[in-house]
Amino acid sequence: MNWDQIEGNWQQLKGKVQEQWGELTNDDLDKIEGNRKQLAGRIQERYGKAQDEAEREIDDWLNRM
Repeated sequence: MNWDQIEGNWQQLKGKVQEQWGELTNDDLDKIEGNRKQLAGRIQERYGKAQDEAEREIDDWLNRM
């Protein structure tokens, strides 16, 4: 699955995102609206991770989809 597919199916995939990153709130997910950079930013905020680490986690998650 590529990121365009994630964006297009964001409403259906929010649950899977929240399973992976449980500290993200529904409000966070609504604001992200499938935007990868915003997702990485929220992961950084909530988990105190560096940008490259957040990006790597997103890549790993995407590869498992």
